[in-house]
Amino acid sequence: MNIRDAKRSEIDEIRNQRITSYSEHAQSVSEEHWNALKKAISSEADIAPDVELIVAEEDGVLLGSVALFPPKMDAYEGLVAELDYSEIRMLAVSRDARGKGVATALITECIKRTKEKGYTAIGLHTADFMKSAINLYTRLGFERLPDYDFEPANDGVIVKAFRLSI
Repeated sequence: MNIRDAKRSEIDEIRNQRITSYSEHAQSVSEEHWNALKKAISSEADIAPDVELIVAEEDGVLLGSVALFPPKMDAYEGLVAELDYSEIRMLAVSRDARGKGVATALITECIKRTKEKGYTAIGLHTADFMKSAINLYTRLGFERLPDYDFEPANDGVIVKAFRLSI
């Protein structure tokens, strides 16, 4: 498995893979929430200045991707105060590549890049309906940070903040 920066020519494929990957959760939330999530994961935020779009690939096949947002960036379009640490967003792994360590490899790369820049923490947001994601983040040592939770669709689904000191 090769972890590297995404190529500009891969952006559409990455966004489509995200939607396909996250679509398994569409039935777990309201239509309004799914539409808000779909809009967020297919937005152009992943190519904003200073955002690192990272992929895992093997033999030219994209297995997954993640966007690493720098500290002090409005990663959630005003829904969360600016954070003083990097933020992992839009992590997605193709269904065929699940269970092979792709998500862990992408998160590890984000942690490595954050450390190299001299930052001491990295964060992310996820919701309870993404049970496997929460299990992964908890296993990797991320801790809850409720002060930065938010409710994007006013439907009772809370997007929960997590942070890892590094």
